[in-house]
Amino acid sequence: MSTLPNCPKCNSEYSYEDGDMYVCPECAHEWAKDGAAEKSDEARVIKDSNGNILQDGDTITVIKDLKVKGSSLVVKVGTKVKNIRLVDGDHDIDCKIDGIGAMKLKSEFVKKA
Repeated sequence: MSTLPNCPKCNSEYSYEDGDMYVCPECAHEWAKDGAAEKSDEARVIKDSNGNILQDGDTITVIKDLKVKGSSLVVKVGTKVKNIRLVDGDHDIDCKIDGIGAMKLKSEFVKKA
């Protein structure tokens, strides 16, 4: 019987194979058998409009009026957004804006405060 590697994220010994991936049932982390996808979290770098690197928990400022899709609301220039969260996808910032609520923003329309 072969031994499977421990999870690189939480070091759990209960990992299992799923196709060409390993999966950890405790933290739901998935990684490739060849180890190529292990560094995907570190490789993702999100920058603001000025080229500053953004991180979770940063405060940002909106640099352009942004229409909120599906409503008549507008996020005005200069709106400060605190405690952002970075996510994968086209809109790579997840945040909560006062008076509007939860939103996703593109990093190209913000600058780090």
